[in-house]
Amino acid sequence: MSVHVDLSPHEIHVPVVVRNAPPGRLYEDAVSREHAAIVASGAVAIRSGAKTGRSPKDKHVVRHVESERDVWWGPVNHPIEEHTFLLNRQRAIDYLNTRDQVYVVDGYAGWDPSCRIKVRVICARAYHALFMQNMLIRPTLDELERFGAPDYVLFNAGQFPANLLTHQMTGRTSIDLSLERREGVILGTEYAGEMKKGVFTVMHWLLPARGVLSMHCSANVGTNPAVSDVALFFGLSGTGKTTLSADPARRLIGDDEHGWSDHGIFNIEGGCYAKCIHLTREREPEIYDAIRFGTVLENVVFDEATRVVDYESSTITENTRAAYPIEHIANAQVPCVAGHPSNVIFLTCDASGVLPPVSRLSREQAMYHFLSGYTARVAGTEMGIVEPQLAFSACFSAAFLVRHPTVYARLLAEKLERHQAAAWLVNTGWTSGGYGSGRRIDLAVTRRIIDAIHAGQLANAAVHRDPVFGLDAVTAVPGVAPELLVPAKAWSQEAAWEAEARRLAGRFRENFASYAEAAGPDVVAAGPVG
Repeated sequence: MSVHVDLSPHEIHVPVVVRNAPPGRLYEDAVSREHAAIVASGAVAIRSGAKTGRSPKDKHVVRHVESERDVWWGPVNHPIEEHTFLLNRQRAIDYLNTRDQVYVVDGYAGWDPSCRIKVRVICARAYHALFMQNMLIRPTLDELERFGAPDYVLFNAGQFPANLLTHQMTGRTSIDLSLERREGVILGTEYAGEMKKGVFTVMHWLLPARGVLSMHCSANVGTNPAVSDVALFFGLSGTGKTTLSADPARRLIGDDEHGWSDHGIFNIEGGCYAKCIHLTREREPEIYDAIRFGTVLENVVFDEATRVVDYESSTITENTRAAYPIEHIANAQVPCVAGHPSNVIFLTCDASGVLPPVSRLSREQAMYHFLSGYTARVAGTEMGIVEPQLAFSACFSAAFLVRHPTVYARLLAEKLERHQAAAWLVNTGWTSGGYGSGRRIDLAVTRRIIDAIHAGQLANAAVHRDPVFGLDAVTAVPGVAPELLVPAKAWSQEAAWEAEARRLAGRFRENFASYAEAAGPDVVAAGPVG
């Protein structure tokens, strides 16, 4: 589906421009130019270079008079001068112009036409082009011919490093965004996830201005068209968003990025980016079967003779990934839109092992835990993470937020109230002790909990009031051992659980201090009580 495109407005002048090429062409180029391999499933396996995860410390936003008052400056959005951005932009363009050909991907972000933007990615690797053709919403041939000027342009020159002598550069990697120019630049990292999250960051900026909540969550919906049975799953990478939303009994709206408008839920992306470490057909059949021709397998290990992938291997990284069009999921909801949620589920990977497997949240508790965004960052998702690390990520999305977290929190509170959605906190982390002494909660147990939420079996279930966190832990879930549902009973010594719980509660209070004034006393009171 290759259609001519004029790149002169972007200052790109190369002999060959490959625009929205079919997967077969990109496979051929990736194999011949980038040492990719076609594995037994029909997917293409390739390496992302030295960087196998995101580089959040290298993310920059241009400080500009038009937007600086509305940007959440700090450890997430590092300010750079416009001149620095333009230098990096020129460096990227100069590199791309040294290539004999470049790839252009034109697509959409946002399945709701009223919230959709046109995105153009210009890159030098076939792998990156195929990845973004999977992750953006793919235009028809007619739409491609009428695409016109994009709303956002991403220059990916990730093979070429940033210049350390450039003002405000602290390393060879730089991921830069200009809100005013609606442009992004990538230097010094070939990890494909930087592109998808760059688009997400732009949507995090644009959507709230329209009263639409942008969310780092997965979403699915029941199969009965007469019932609005949408569920949202919030959580950082590694907490189970993709796995738990890929449910054979429900239809997948999307696995990672969504908007919540007055019309309902819509996916921002056209594909899925699933972690595939320890992947098996038995545990995750929907994801396993989605990995076929057209899929990009990133940093996996495979047998050179049989071309069979070893999903257990973390030799390259724990953060092995599969990027595929959402249509590869047999029960995908296409178009990826649905009504308003009936259940909003916060997934936390609690490495301390003290939070209940499932708790029913009040409206105030929902706001508290949304702003807290507690989890453990799991191995491989970011560079340098080799074992779970306690983290608080506002709105379960801090690394991609552009505005202050309370902007998104207020939108969530308004929509929860207006649409009377139930809120839940589900721990997919450890039980019977913390990391190193306890055990990870089995996926089958979490699935039973989620199934019970969908079925409405927990709405009026008996609860146990947690003495430290004040959470209403559900004490009866079909198919789940009751002693597992109350963490103090799951530990060998209740005193040890309480000591660890109070330590974690203290971390919650320390983290929430920066939000307390804006959140208000009712939300502050919904935090730890012990």
